[in-house]
Amino acid sequence: MNLVALILLSALWGGSFIFVRVAVPVFGPVLLIELRVLMAGLLLLGYILATRGTTRFRAHWRHHLAVGVINSALPFVLIAAAELRLPASLASILNATTPLFAAVFAALMMGEVFTVRKAAGLAVGFIGAVAIIGLGPVPVTPATLVSAGLSLAAAVSYGLAPVYMRVKVPEEHPQVLAMGSLFFASLVLLPLVPFTLPRQAPSATAIGCVLGLVLTTAVAYLLFFRLIAEVGPIFASMNAYLVPAFGTLWGSLFLHERFDLGTLIGFGLILVSVALVTEITPRGRVTSRSGTVTSGR
Repeated sequence: MNLVALILLSALWGGSFIFVRVAVPVFGPVLLIELRVLMAGLLLLGYILATRGTTRFRAHWRHHLAVGVINSALPFVLIAAAELRLPASLASILNATTPLFAAVFAALMMGEVFTVRKAAGLAVGFIGAVAIIGLGPVPVTPATLVSAGLSLAAAVSYGLAPVYMRVKVPEEHPQVLAMGSLFFASLVLLPLVPFTLPRQAPSATAIGCVLGLVLTTAVAYLLFFRLIAEVGPIFASMNAYLVPAFGTLWGSLFLHERFDLGTLIGFGLILVSVALVTEITPRGRVTSRSGTVTSGR
């Protein structure tokens, strides 16, 4: 069942890139993400209350605020802004660099040894990102370079989030972390909403994508934090390999996005780099001591 949950989680997160790609030109990055985190947080709160789970996060509210920014508000907005010009498939693949940055933060904040293998993995991952940007189906322009930079900046934020959670709130309940992340993200973004309202009424398709994004976010957060609690962060982190595959599949099926040789080469290099950085052996064992995980999309 845990393997099924992992595959479902990856499919949902891969699908979120499709919903964002369709809805962000209509709603804009800030309003879209405010709707996403607020409504998903309310859904999650309803689930927790219905199952009589805990909703207490007063003791560590400052850390929940920080997690809300670096795990939800900031990376969600950066990805949405990037997808104004980047295809959803490319955005999801660039996001697969998250474990590379998590390894850097684990070395800085947790004292994990930064080996030659990990350094090589970072170099390979950089080459893979360059290949995707330079050899992919999107023409290289200043605008697309900025968009790719925004997507990579989101991966940096995602890489910091799990390390921060492991250092600052290692014993916090998974449901509380998930709900706190979403609600504090909505509070941070709320003051910006009046300045980013759309100039025209959104279409039914755009509204449907927002609702789909909200549902996938709520369900994915439940699955993600449940996997961490039941089988550990290392198993949950395997979504880093599956999300880009689903993002590319959904982009090809529903948005008719191209997947060319340059994208394939870049994707392959990023997967190799993640395997090097997380020190995954040919038999699938992970030897990294920190157990850092990739966070929600």
